[in-house]
Amino acid sequence: MSQLPQLWMRSETRPTERRAPLTPEDAARLVRQGVRITVEESGHRVFPLDAYAAAGCATAPAGSWAGSAPRSAYVLGLKELPPTPERLHHRHVYFGHAYKGQAQGPELLRRFAAGGGTLLDLEYLADAQGRRLAAFGYWAGYAGAALAALHARGRLTAPLAPLPRAELDARLRRAREGRPLRALVTGAAGRSGRGACDALATAGIRPTLWDRAATRDMDRAVLLGHDILVHAVLTTRPVPPFLTPADLEASAGTRRLSVIADITCDTGSPLHLLPVYDRLTDWAAPARRLRGGTPALDVIAIDNLPSLLPAEAARAFSADLLPKLLALHAPSPDPDWLRCRAAFATALAALPSGPRRAA
Repeated sequence: MSQLPQLWMRSETRPTERRAPLTPEDAARLVRQGVRITVEESGHRVFPLDAYAAAGCATAPAGSWAGSAPRSAYVLGLKELPPTPERLHHRHVYFGHAYKGQAQGPELLRRFAAGGGTLLDLEYLADAQGRRLAAFGYWAGYAGAALAALHARGRLTAPLAPLPRAELDARLRRAREGRPLRALVTGAAGRSGRGACDALATAGIRPTLWDRAATRDMDRAVLLGHDILVHAVLTTRPVPPFLTPADLEASAGTRRLSVIADITCDTGSPLHLLPVYDRLTDWAAPARRLRGGTPALDVIAIDNLPSLLPAEAARAFSADLLPKLLALHAPSPDPDWLRCRAAFATALAALPSGPRRAA
């Protein structure tokens, strides 16, 4: 009988990252199945460490995975790794953001190559049709559209802070007053798009919905005729951008668009479909001015939006990921994890230094 995987859930280095890839309740389910789990301490995780200990998990100091996790363990996280160690020996399960031409991608991949480790990027954990199996998309779309609606009403305050959904919804309802707002959601049929639509509905806004057909034959005048753009299109290959600086220049004096919420945050990548901006925003300064005039145009591009609603987002994600964590050491190789490994191998092979194959 195959040995079940050992999981080591690391703390997140980013102070605003309050989510967890695994909730205490789902950790308890895995422990009952025989999975050994270690959870690191964290000063900002939404779930207390005591809840994981009560679920049967071992505990460890924050950041101790590098020196204490067995080589055979899967190190589970969400966002970026710390800059050390330079050689990554373990199998890491998290969102690496390294395969789409991002600036930091080659250096991260070289760290894996140097240590013989493996990146199992959760963005590439997908079924045979390419559908992602565990994603925060709904809550990313919900939070991004909510911030856009509040900003369009002059009600977005900084710095941002995590809050329960009931409080965010109450703020959206209070922001319904004022002239009617027009919002456009691209990628409306996807997870992020559905979340965006639900948040806008709570804010009293009925959005225009664009999916593949509408974006394939782009009417930029219609796009620029909305107050809010929520961009939620996932692409895995370069396509013509949806909006360029030239489009903004040509629309001077006629543009209605005043807020862009980019859920994808693909800056620095050839897949960036909104090259009107090139830097992410953050919790301290969630919106940045792109153009002056009347109206001014601001962008919101925060790459951990679901952390605004950390408990709701983590519970949904953990429920999706739970069966795949059990499948890591299934009697037969799991095809979804095999595709995930293959994506890493392809990215590693493309490095110009010709790294050795990871374990």
